Amino acid sequence: MHPVVPNPETLASQACWSCLREIEKAAHFCPHCSKLQPPADSDYFTFFGLQRRLNINLDALEKEFYSLSRKVHPDLYARASAEEQRWSTDQSSLLNDAYRTLRDPIARTEYLLELEGVKLEEQSRAATDAARAQGKEKQQVVPADLLEEVFELNMQLEEARMGKKMGERDEQVEKDLSTAKDRFEAMLASSTSDLHQLWKEWDQVIATGADAEDPLRIAVRDKMVALLNRRSYVRNLVRDVNEALAA
Repeated sequence: MHPVVPNPETLASQACWSCLREIEKAAHFCPHCSKLQPPADSDYFTFFGLQRRLNINLDALEKEFYSLSRKVHPDLYARASAEEQRWSTDQSSLLNDAYRTLRDPIARTEYLLELEGVKLEEQSRAATDAARAQGKEKQQVVPADLLEEVFELNMQLEEARMGKKMGERDEQVEKDLSTAKDRFEAMLASSTSDLHQLWKEWDQVIATGADAEDPLRIAVRDKMVALLNRRSYVRNLVRDVNEALAA
């Protein structure tokens, strides 16, 4: 587990609105007069004083979350100025969103990729909105190595659906679907360990100070994108099989 390494952005300075003394840009409170500061224009990693690394200490994150929750809770600012009341509400909301995202391994990875300027297929709002406007579900690209399996699975799913409509059961089709489900669930489990390995690669690249244009940084980023898109597609296959077996 990597130690907590400050994000360079947290080291930038600004003036406290109350005492006007210099403080860190991402500080939640002024270390001189203890006044609550307005939320900084920063990302979730910066909010917790972290670099954009993927291996983080979840126990330390949880501890910091509960500590900040007590300190920025709106009830503590009921008699404060209108600005401080608003800042407290905004800080609490940002805190909850940041913690909810960073504590979840997939959400954390997707969020970091979003900061890197990448939109995963499943997250593409434009594609989703376009599909909904046409009354359809957004189609994802089938991973090349799964083309044959997906083709066969779709045939089995169609057979299962037709059989259910006619009030018939095909035990062989159901057995084949159960076998496919086990295989796809194994793929999901494998994708988790593969993702953890990519986390290590990403953190190692970031530790070297690589900028956004660094080929190694781009390569690891692209591998995470491909893995998460594949994982999302496989997860949907498991959902489809479960629905067919439960119908």
